[in-house]
Amino acid sequence: MEPNTATTSGSDAEYEVMAAVDDGTLVIADVSRDDAWVALPLSQALSLDDYQ
Repeated sequence: MEPNTATTSGSDAEYEVMAAVDDGTLVIADVSRDDAWVALPLSQALSLDDYQ
């Protein structure tokens, strides 16, 4: 999967990002765009407390 490095041209861009856990895998997706997702083992995911 290639990362998309395109930038938006206006300040009114809208995104809808969702996350889900499925069989020990964390999936994060921008559901407003095609093929904009990332998945990783749940054991590698940081908690919000760890991230701060």
